[in-house]
Amino acid sequence: MDISRQFVRQKNPCADGFRWFMRHFQEGSDYQPLLDALVAAGRVSDACWLMDQFGPTKTVLEVDALEADAFVFAGSLHVRGQIDVDTVLRIGGSLRAASGIRVGRSLQVGEDLWASGNIRSLGYLQVGGDVRADWNLQVDEHLNCGGDLRVGWDVEVGTDCKIAGTATVGGDVAVGAALKCLSNLRARGALKVGGSAWSAQGIEVNQGIDVTDHLEACWGIVSGKSIVAGGAIKAGESLAAEEIIQAGSGYGIYAGLNVPMAVWEASAWVRARELPKRLFSGHWHPPLTS
Repeated sequence: MDISRQFVRQKNPCADGFRWFMRHFQEGSDYQPLLDALVAAGRVSDACWLMDQFGPTKTVLEVDALEADAFVFAGSLHVRGQIDVDTVLRIGGSLRAASGIRVGRSLQVGEDLWASGNIRSLGYLQVGGDVRADWNLQVDEHLNCGGDLRVGWDVEVGTDCKIAGTATVGGDVAVGAALKCLSNLRARGALKVGGSAWSAQGIEVNQGIDVTDHLEACWGIVSGKSIVAGGAIKAGESLAAEEIIQAGSGYGIYAGLNVPMAVWEASAWVRARELPKRLFSGHWHPPLTS
């Protein structure tokens, strides 16, 4: 892609960035060499702005390993080893690493992200497609996943977490602020959320669920231990815990919100070790006694 000064001017760049472009590329430049030059000059934010304007390319780059202060690439990147970037890693297409990924400030991928090891971002993580980490996923700030999330071990997110597809996690899920999942959320470990947790379908957790604010799923909620929230607990269908179900002081517990009352016994049952306080809807199933 040939980027001319007229082409850049039409995008309303900042004055300082346009002056830099005119000093170094008065006759224009190809897309990726311009991105490389901006990064080399320490103008990483300008390189990211340029990608916002012109989008991804079909180019695929394959390397043995990647170690850099910052890296911005408009195509897809396949790395046969480790990725270690001190500040910004921005990829227009997909990113694959046959080992782990560590990024110091922000990791942004236009399509799918996959790593055979850990994925660690000390800033935020934004991915347009699916995210897959065979080991742990750790994000110090917010996580925005545009597709499915599949992690072999634990997930830890410092602030907000949004997942547009299904989330499948082999260990614990810990989110510092709000959690929003637009499909099913399944975890073999525990779920701990520092804000509210909401799922457009169901939540199934093998260990306990601990939510600081409200907990809601449009389908059912199942926990292998307790379900505890600081606010209300709402399930569109059934609600079950091996131990207790407990809402916050002054808040209620609701099951069957999305099914008719006539089918509550089959589709909106509530099961726990003891009858939850302030259970306002759903069909209570007492625990079995020997």
